[in-house]
Amino acid sequence: MKFRLYLLATVIILAVTAFESSVFAETHSARKEESPAPVIQNADANTMRIEGEKRYHANCGRCHAAPQKFPPRMMATVLRHMRVRATITAEDQKLILFYMTQ
Repeated sequence: MKFRLYLLATVIILAVTAFESSVFAETHSARKEESPAPVIQNADANTMRIEGEKRYHANCGRCHAAPQKFPPRMMATVLRHMRVRATITAEDQKLILFYMTQ
């Protein structure tokens, strides 16, 4: 009898955990699907670089010195991690990445 109670409790816990995971996955995927506004339409590279530099100094310059040159793929990874930590918007991330890889 005790075994059946433990088994029932385990099944209930697993079901609740699975439900919570699916709800979290749905809300998380809904956030990813939101498309950010286009960065700058029809802007030339110089304007994007200048805007990226401004946003770098506004968001990153508080804690980091002048940017070092890293490969674009590595810089994209660093920016993705810092976007979460520093609450950088998607638009800022794109402009900063453009600035950092030029």
